[in-house]
Amino acid sequence: MTKLLDAPASPARPSRPGRAGRGASGGGPTGPGRTPLSARGIATGIRNLLTSPKYGPVTVTAILFVAIFIVGGVRYRGFFSGQVFLNLLVDNSYLIVLAVGMTFVILTGGIDLSVGAVVALSGMIAASLLQTGWSPGVVIPLILVLTSVLGLLVGLMIHVFKVQPFIATLAAMFLARGLCYVISQNSISITDATFVELAVARIPLGGNLSITPSVVIALVVVAIAVWVLHATRFGRTVYAIGGGEHSGLLMGLPVARTKVLVYVISGFCSGLAGVLFTFYTLSGYPLTAIGTELDAIAAVVIGGTLLTGGYGFVLGSVLGVLVLGVIQTIITFEGTLSSWWTKIFIGALLLVFIILQKVLTARRR
Repeated sequence: MTKLLDAPASPARPSRPGRAGRGASGGGPTGPGRTPLSARGIATGIRNLLTSPKYGPVTVTAILFVAIFIVGGVRYRGFFSGQVFLNLLVDNSYLIVLAVGMTFVILTGGIDLSVGAVVALSGMIAASLLQTGWSPGVVIPLILVLTSVLGLLVGLMIHVFKVQPFIATLAAMFLARGLCYVISQNSISITDATFVELAVARIPLGGNLSITPSVVIALVVVAIAVWVLHATRFGRTVYAIGGGEHSGLLMGLPVARTKVLVYVISGFCSGLAGVLFTFYTLSGYPLTAIGTELDAIAAVVIGGTLLTGGYGFVLGSVLGVLVLGVIQTIITFEGTLSSWWTKIFIGALLLVFIILQKVLTARRR
């Protein structure tokens, strides 16, 4: 006992640099003793961002868009103007709306091959009804209701009868394209004053910059979609289904209702995209938008949404559309390349981003 009482105290640990006087001298996290963020920490943060399956692909897409735009600005005179950038939105406003609907579907792990045919069907319905004297105030809501009902039928087919989304939407694609030929086998011009006015209208932004009403509509759709996906229970359920449908069922989430509603949203967006496309072309034609469904899927995947669902952002899909648009613009500025080079570049980018997604998800597991 005496030996224990007389034992010398253990020597004090030397204080580490930056930790001495934490409570007395104010050298805490906000005090003057805090060291600045190191370059290694910044590099680690960037690496974690780029290797994240959630943020990595969309970050790469943003970098890719900026890089391509800079290359175009360096190579071509007048490419660096603000109107060139705004024209990307003007020319692709319908595709932005289409990609928004496709994002909802792919986030749940599904696919929708019918959107291009529904765009054509919307244009044919609009052109034929307007030609017979119907008011645009009746035609446009009717188109949105009809395409939403088609999306509802597809969603019910997938949920109730357990049909694979690929097959169900393929059937809807043939149905919509066939209905286009039932309406007319020839192109129908739109001469309605309201449609013509919307087609030629420009909204000035100052400094000789302008956009069209279609761009405003597309941006409103994007804003609503971002809010729905990130601030509502429905949006959280969409992500949960993509992460694991069985897990969502075990958590008591409304999986069935959500799976059906995403196809209703896709149908609604397809109908709206068809209306915007008629503003752009002022006609309806049965062969309109052939392959557009593949452009929408490519934009969503290039924008960072995983094909297996669970990860992705609407703004990433918008970036994907802009990447496709800037590639087309560069080919137009070049003047010597065929428009088919756009498809070649899109195919190459799609392969790269699918491989990138596979690598990032495999590393995370």
